[in-house]
Amino acid sequence: QVRLVESGGGLVQSGGPLRLSCAAPGLTFGNYVMRWHRQAPGKERELVAGISTTGGSTQYADSVKGRFTISRDNAKNTASLQMNNLKAEDTAVYFCNAWTGRSGYWGQGTQVTVSS
Repeated sequence: QVRLVESGGGLVQSGGPLRLSCAAPGLTFGNYVMRWHRQAPGKERELVAGISTTGGSTQYADSVKGRFTISRDNAKNTASLQMNNLKAEDTAVYFCNAWTGRSGYWGQGTQVTVSS
């Protein structure tokens, strides 16, 4: 049973940084695109950032471009999301997702709260 485990969430002031990590023990990590999604109260889950299997390609939602950076370490089976200049509207539960294009795995989520 593969289980993704997110960490690094918490409370941060507006304008501050936060770094999320996703561990994927037991996963053939290099076979999966890694993505971060978020879901704010009353809203649908949205894709925030994604990174290709080798790390050579990344994509971001327009709302986070220039502020968030996704990365991965295939040797350690981990993915990260560096979030800078956080805004109140970034408040959400953030989920790590390992995706093959047809199926994948999700973590339980980690809460990020940005105070204004």
